Amino acid sequence: MELFFRYIAKLLKLNTKAVFHYRIVSRIMFYFIILFISCSKEDDNPVTPKPEDKITVTDIDGNLYSAVTIGSQVWTTCNLKVTHYRNGDPIPNVTEDMVWHNLHSGAYCNYNNDPTYSSTYGRFYNWFAVTDSRGLAPQGWHVPTDEEWQTLITFLGGSEDGGGYLKQTGTALWAAPNTGAGNEFGFNALPAGYRTFQTGKTIQMGYLAIFWSATIAEWDYYAWQYGITHSQSTINRNYGDTSAGYSVRCVRD
Repeated sequence: MELFFRYIAKLLKLNTKAVFHYRIVSRIMFYFIILFISCSKEDDNPVTPKPEDKITVTDIDGNLYSAVTIGSQVWTTCNLKVTHYRNGDPIPNVTEDMVWHNLHSGAYCNYNNDPTYSSTYGRFYNWFAVTDSRGLAPQGWHVPTDEEWQTLITFLGGSEDGGGYLKQTGTALWAAPNTGAGNEFGFNALPAGYRTFQTGKTIQMGYLAIFWSATIAEWDYYAWQYGITHSQSTINRNYGDTSAGYSVRCVRD
């Protein structure tokens, strides 16, 4: 290499000192090129998420749920469909409309009493099941409080566009126009509808998603719930009658 540079110096009529500086500059350029190529390769090949980055949880019935980190919280990405409390006790499946209406204990149901809907939309639970001491959520998880829902909405930048950030995109399941749907965080809110407390009937599939919080409202027979519709990008906090049947998402402890 030394002879090479001396030969170059002779050709260019450079002195030895100039060759020394030329050698340094050449080496710097060489390392710079190597670094540039290395960085380019990294950009062309994004890092594949590690298996431990994929969060899942299994309920007492063996149903598997995926979950995502949103801000400081970890949320399940589909609605709960468990039929037993965490201790193994069965949750009553109430199919009669007026029996549901008059309940003051925990129960679940399927949309139109058809269990095939549960694989996509989950099941509906009244608030008595949500807050039962035997536990509705899987071990290490819980039904979010009103405060935890507010934490999520604050992270999303407020309620005005929060629903859009949470809704699954497209109109395969949501009715058109599914305003503002982006699902940027993988929450996958689906329009499961709900079961009314007035008549005990299931309604609004395709148009509305309603999720329970675990927090009682100002009156003993109302609890806070959060709703998202097909026609708006908002997420709305409302009173929900404790006898109504809504969807449930879980947050990691």
